[in-house]
Amino acid sequence: MKIDQAALDQLFFNARTANGFLDKPVPLALLQEAYGIASMAPTSMNTQPTRYVILTTPQAKARLMPALSPGNVDKTKSAPVTVIVATDTKFYENMPQVWHGAGAKEMFEGNATLATGTATRNGTLGGAYFIIAARAVGLDCGPMSGVDLAKVNAEFFADGRYTANFLINLGYADHSKEFKRNPRLPFEQACSVL
Repeated sequence: MKIDQAALDQLFFNARTANGFLDKPVPLALLQEAYGIASMAPTSMNTQPTRYVILTTPQAKARLMPALSPGNVDKTKSAPVTVIVATDTKFYENMPQVWHGAGAKEMFEGNATLATGTATRNGTLGGAYFIIAARAVGLDCGPMSGVDLAKVNAEFFADGRYTANFLINLGYADHSKEFKRNPRLPFEQACSVL
């Protein structure tokens, strides 16, 4: 069944990248609800390699600031929450818990190329799902790739198990700081039907 226009508007058509946020806290329960929704979306073999490091305190966010591109500092300071979307490079250790068949852990553990490709692809999907889930629970999102990921990894993931992918600022948008929506490519330019 197709979802209604109001839902499409909230998730896509009226949703915008937030470039500034109101000084309004985000309850932990809302973040938990967003994760619960995002966790139900598909990943290959239910691998679920995405990890979310949720920064909610000034002290935690201060650790992130040296890694940000200059244009991302103020918007990140204004966001009540910043999420480091990361990938668990050893996601396969959880395969016996999340996959119905035997041997999945060993398959990934014994094939670094397969494990890395699966983690990267599905870890990014998990971050995208989280954006949609956060919008679904009424939050505004400002995903960012203007960050030195090596610095983030050194600061937050020194053991090397997780690797940072991108960031998402979360909260309630200050709409006065939105950019005009840029055009989207038309179907005929972006899609090929064979």
